Amino acid sequence: MGFILFCNQSANATHNRAGEITYRQLGLYFYEVTITVFTQPSSNIDRPTLELFWGDGAKDSLPRITNDPVPGVYDVARITYVGTHNYPGPATYTLHFEDQNRNANVQNIPNSVNAAFYVQSQLTINPFLGANSSPQLLNYPIDMGAVGAIFIHNAGAVDPDGDSLSYELFICKCGGGINCPGYTFPDATNSFSIDAITGDLVWDTPKFIGLYNAAFLIKEWRKGINIGYVERDMQIEIININNDPPVIVDVPDTCVEARSFLSFNVTANDINNDPVTLTATGGAFALSPDSAYFAQPASGTGTVTAAFSWQTTCMHVRKNPWTISFKAKDTHVNNLPPPPSISFVDFETVNITVVAPAPKNLTVVPIGNSMTVTWDKEFCDSAKGYYVYRRNGFYGYVHGYCETGVPAYTGYVKVATLQGINTLTFTDNNNAAGLIPGIDYCYMIVAWFADGAESYASDEVCAQLKHDLPVITNVSIDTTNNINGKCYVAWSKPIDLDSTITPGPYIYYLYRATGFTGQNAVLVDSLFSLNDTTYTDTVINTRDNPLSYRIDFYNNTPGQYFKVGSTQVASSVFLTPSPTDKAVVLTWTEQVPWQNGAYTIFRRNILNTWDSINTVNAKIYKDTGLVNGNQYCYRVQSIGGYSAGGYVFPIVNYSQEVCAVPIDNEPPCAPVMKLQSLCELQRNVITWQYDFINCPNDVQQFNIYYAPTLTADPQLIAVITNVSDTIFVHDTLASVAGCYYMTATDFIGNESAKSDSICVDNCPLYELPNVFTPNGDGINDLFHPFPYSYVEKIRIVIYDRWGREIFTTENPDINWDGNNQQSNKPCPDGVYYYICTVYELYLDGLKPRTLTGFVQLLRN
Repeated sequence: MGFILFCNQSANATHNRAGEITYRQLGLYFYEVTITVFTQPSSNIDRPTLELFWGDGAKDSLPRITNDPVPGVYDVARITYVGTHNYPGPATYTLHFEDQNRNANVQNIPNSVNAAFYVQSQLTINPFLGANSSPQLLNYPIDMGAVGAIFIHNAGAVDPDGDSLSYELFICKCGGGINCPGYTFPDATNSFSIDAITGDLVWDTPKFIGLYNAAFLIKEWRKGINIGYVERDMQIEIININNDPPVIVDVPDTCVEARSFLSFNVTANDINNDPVTLTATGGAFALSPDSAYFAQPASGTGTVTAAFSWQTTCMHVRKNPWTISFKAKDTHVNNLPPPPSISFVDFETVNITVVAPAPKNLTVVPIGNSMTVTWDKEFCDSAKGYYVYRRNGFYGYVHGYCETGVPAYTGYVKVATLQGINTLTFTDNNNAAGLIPGIDYCYMIVAWFADGAESYASDEVCAQLKHDLPVITNVSIDTTNNINGKCYVAWSKPIDLDSTITPGPYIYYLYRATGFTGQNAVLVDSLFSLNDTTYTDTVINTRDNPLSYRIDFYNNTPGQYFKVGSTQVASSVFLTPSPTDKAVVLTWTEQVPWQNGAYTIFRRNILNTWDSINTVNAKIYKDTGLVNGNQYCYRVQSIGGYSAGGYVFPIVNYSQEVCAVPIDNEPPCAPVMKLQSLCELQRNVITWQYDFINCPNDVQQFNIYYAPTLTADPQLIAVITNVSDTIFVHDTLASVAGCYYMTATDFIGNESAKSDSICVDNCPLYELPNVFTPNGDGINDLFHPFPYSYVEKIRIVIYDRWGREIFTTENPDINWDGNNQQSNKPCPDGVYYYICTVYELYLDGLKPRTLTGFVQLLRN
């Protein structure tokens, strides 16, 4: 909530003050473009046409279509230029126009009177994303503000395609599309910014009077893709005035179900008791038929209230909300003519989301091992299809405010996307795997729309498969042994048998397989009584692998022997121990058709009985505080059940027994290392820290590794056995370049992971003097470099004034005695030229550097 100041006082300007480019798609690649500029009529500058560059290499002179004074604003005209263009094909195009010149005396554009007015917009033609017209800007870009008062401007952008809009500040452009030289955002006491979502441009607060220009982009987004923008370059005049703006009482965003009638009041108050006018803009007012209605302009003195109303329909359903911008403007007497009055304004933006009603009359009917889901046709014909969601067990979902679709927190999972509004049935067979008896399967349906909008969710409806087959409930290890193991298997007998189809008698065939999935199962036994629903499988290996079971159910009527169906496969809980330092980590896995919700861990005590040591929900547990070298034995109890009634609950099963001996195989943490390179001293200083509180504290030593280049293998260069030490100096180095890392080792020999590797480079130094005196006095008799470092070799060639080679060497010390290297005779006094290639040591290898220069030889 805020205000801007809008006034009709004259501005000291010569021509272009503000403008923008908007566009409308007329055909596949055919567009109509409108340039809108705001000028000062008293400047007597006439532009019957403006040249527009279309962004594809073409340009046209667009004719002037309108030239109208802005009502209530002194000496400002709104001029439009319109043209059409057929683009060559899908692409992104940046349109622009440029016109001389801007207003004089724009405070944040130096020498503005000589700066061109340049505005651009961008459009993306992409047939896969659909038609694309730019946002239309319903509020004018000419405003006024007051020194020391917060200024707010809102463009009133409405996107005809319902695309999402975002906003960002932009630098005003001048001739050639460059940033206006010297441009700065308007000077503010606190900040100058734009709200990326609402588009409110907020100046908090103006400090000085004068004219200011500001630009911002209004970007369009569809399916997460930026498909264009409109640049608005606007002008604001800041004056000194003592007046308070009107204030619109806050109106919250809202949602409304399509076909519902929405109405609310909008009120604005003015503490100065000035006359106030309320108006509104937004895309909902441009609909035909069934547009929104606001009794405007509504006027009052000191306060004004007007009603907004809208009879919504299915055609108003879309993912993005409809944005309504309410504007309150006061009329305050001005004692500084012209004009006789000025106006302050306030904006209030309200977002209205129209949501499609939920699909009705959902039914769920079990048929075999599947569910047939049906519902009534969605009332809104613009829906493109339906989403089907499923959950095990009833949730009790009631949608919240503006909560469409089915949220993830409900635990529902989308199992189908159906095309077509007349597709009103779905058979759920769990992707041909079949649904599981004993589970309450619950469903909700949502209608979906082309732009991503979703309806409210239907009511939840649940059902379970008929209990006409056995349902497995137990696979529990009684005895752990690799030869004489025992496993208890149980199931629930079928109770919904159709005696006309399966009159009986019946046979259960029990199958066992090694592993979790039931593959390659072998027949264990046959049971001939319907009530015979438990079995203990003996003389088997229950120690080394999980076991899985399945029961096939047969009708055994004489002459009618056939398979009725099978249970789902269920496995035993298979427990795996992982010994570590003073602890054992237990993990377990099972594959069962029911839901296990808790696991109790048992540990054998010295009396050879089992103690319950914890109950957890996850399939992992770390038993700590143990003694290394001692043996500890465990088993896990799973606790769960089917979500439907009529079955044993809870379902309890046991894993096999496992034993483990804790051992110190846990390495220390990696030290945290820092490196300081003292290049000039040919020394690297390494420091580190180790977390003895949160990491294993049995550290025996720290290890320091070093590689002189990026490609070299790191070598151990130091072992620090005093674990209280935190510093190591690597000195007397021919090269400080290299990479270091550290590890820590405990008393068992476990070495930590590597610390972060840190690399440093050399700082080579090699300089030559410009004079030497080889006269035999022992002082400066040789030409050699100043003290140097990190140089492996050189190649220097010294020439006389006629270009003849006098001396050459690869010795970095050079040591030229002033003699001709070939004749060994003294060279005469004079200036000699050299070319010297220096091969310097760096982390990534030798790098040549060429020096050229002159040296003067003086013997006398």
